[in-house]
Amino acid sequence: MDLRQQKTKRSIINAFLRLRSKKPLEKITVRELSELAEIHKATFYLHYHDIYELSESLERELIESILAGISDPASFLTNTERFNEELYCLLISHESMLGILFSGSRAGLLADMLEKHIKNYIFNFFPEYRDDPQKNIILTYLIQGSYRAYMQYYRTTDPKQLVHLINSVSADILQKIF
Repeated sequence: MDLRQQKTKRSIINAFLRLRSKKPLEKITVRELSELAEIHKATFYLHYHDIYELSESLERELIESILAGISDPASFLTNTERFNEELYCLLISHESMLGILFSGSRAGLLADMLEKHIKNYIFNFFPEYRDDPQKNIILTYLIQGSYRAYMQYYRTTDPKQLVHLINSVSADILQKIF
């Protein structure tokens, strides 16, 4: 991609994030975004099929960036405490962007995307788990449950105590199953 295309794409993304921070995804139009980005609508369509594709692309890139910050993805099964601490620190450090992209109708997608990507990391290390229903159910339970418990209590509970409790529950489950 040449420099001009990079600038155009960056302009589209910046305009989208400004709009998205103020309104629901469903209320953003390509025309409005194009005006704010100072591009033609046709230029937008050279990069993205629609607003939803742009949003999904940014969501996926953010999740991949967050999970890339985990030093050892396989530690989800071998050292849950380290994995959870790293993941929660990364989520907090990206809180404002997560809040923009995963608000409104997109709010429920964050946990699902985290689950999908974390499972893919695990399956890369343990491919035999991919087709094992019991392992998949337990992984879903741990990922979704840990995430939802953390998000529900992290503002009202001491973060270290919360992570310790989640780690303790996760370790008990993993020890019995894996």
